Amino acid sequence: MTLEEAAEYVHVPANDLKHFAQRGEVEGVERNGQWRFDVRTLAEWAQRNLLSSSARELDEQNRHMDESARRSHSGEWRVADFFRENAVELGLAARAKGGVLRDLADLAEASGLCYDRESLFKELVSREERAPTAVGGGCAFPHAHVLDPYMFETAFVAYARSPRGVFFGGPEGEVTRHFFLVCSVDHAMHLRVLARLARLAKRTALLEMLDAAETPDAAIAAVREAERGLGQ
Repeated sequence: MTLEEAAEYVHVPANDLKHFAQRGEVEGVERNGQWRFDVRTLAEWAQRNLLSSSARELDEQNRHMDESARRSHSGEWRVADFFRENAVELGLAARAKGGVLRDLADLAEASGLCYDRESLFKELVSREERAPTAVGGGCAFPHAHVLDPYMFETAFVAYARSPRGVFFGGPEGEVTRHFFLVCSVDHAMHLRVLARLARLAKRTALLEMLDAAETPDAAIAAVREAERGLGQ
């Protein structure tokens, strides 16, 4: 990809992406003054970059993504619409990372939208081995290392809450209680869902509202309420 194509692909300004590449933060090759980027490497960087972004950076990234969607006539969307009641678990029993990933893959299968639970589990393990998806605040955003358009019927989010918390690679060794499994068949939508969820976790009282939820329906309602609070 050229610099301009890559910048559009990961929803960041071209100049910012160029500076990231010059500093070695994202892998790119410069030849005769022109930058080139590998698609798969770029996609992986974009996911890591989102999860490590500050609330202010997430605000800007979401704005850029929404503008891109409007230019492509994608219309308005709500991340709450990606949740399914049969893919929400409020009493996650697993006590270790491997068990959490296995249970999340089972939860995805329960949605009826996942075609290959075992492949999903392996992809989740691969992603965590390369870089943990846990962030500050006690939440994590697991997702497949490689997006396979044939793994899911459509994009959706599975959510699980751990009453005790699990050591999942979070900053400062803190435990993780909220797990948002992002399942997508499209890179652009994957980044948009990931960015919106991360922003909700950092900019709203979503996690506190999820702690208070007693049913899957109440958990999804909490996502809707938090999203309305963003004014999106």
